Amino acid sequence: MAVSTPEFSVRLAAGPDDLRAAQRLRYEVFVAELGADGAHVDHDARLEKDEFDPYFDHLLLEDMSRAEGDRVVAVYRLLRDDQMPSIARFYSETEYDLSVLKQSGRKLMELGRSCLHPDYRGGAAMLVMWNGLAEYVADYGIEVMFGTASFHGTDVAALAPSLSLLHERHLAPPELRVRAVADHFQPMDLIPYDQIDRKPAMLGVPALIKAYLRLGGYVGDGAYVDHAFNTTDICLVMDAHRLSATQKSIYSKGLKA
Repeated sequence: MAVSTPEFSVRLAAGPDDLRAAQRLRYEVFVAELGADGAHVDHDARLEKDEFDPYFDHLLLEDMSRAEGDRVVAVYRLLRDDQMPSIARFYSETEYDLSVLKQSGRKLMELGRSCLHPDYRGGAAMLVMWNGLAEYVADYGIEVMFGTASFHGTDVAALAPSLSLLHERHLAPPELRVRAVADHFQPMDLIPYDQIDRKPAMLGVPALIKAYLRLGGYVGDGAYVDHAFNTTDICLVMDAHRLSATQKSIYSKGLKA
């Protein structure tokens, strides 16, 4: 479907119907498009869901020009640290040791399951979605945002140039440096920096990850290879107080992803 005149609206999911709409979009992107699977994927209903969903806020981008019931075109799953006690842990803790963040005393928020309908990629949709996220961050006084982001596929050798470049250029400082859990720690510094062909290495980094980096984000230490989801994950961490004036300007204008 060609999208010509979308009418965007951003809001939080307000009930089970909204949650199912988010889960349907996640299925189309993560399962149908990217090949993910797992115990909680409902292929019959075409829903990608898990046990964490009821505890998160779900930020929805709707195109109001679409038919009712088919309007959700982007999703962000959000969990503030004041919500986390009800489920006892962040989702990212299945892959990363977050102790350095949890012990910081700062206001944290986890982002995840971000996805965008293919018809809306490269346009204004992510601009609107990021502006909605910025309002949420401001409303709740969030100081540090974090979450896993993915490379498609589990062939670490093929991803080595991009992973190595991220480790060398964007590794988080010690006070924000989360680390992949020991049993699944995949080193990212696989190629010496002077041997990396940097242009294709950066071209191989997914657009959403590059957007976070342009906003001043960092990567944690080590990757996590998720065979069930057919991805290689890194953890992104962003200190909202360290954004430069230029980065804040980019943030307010939005980014294409």
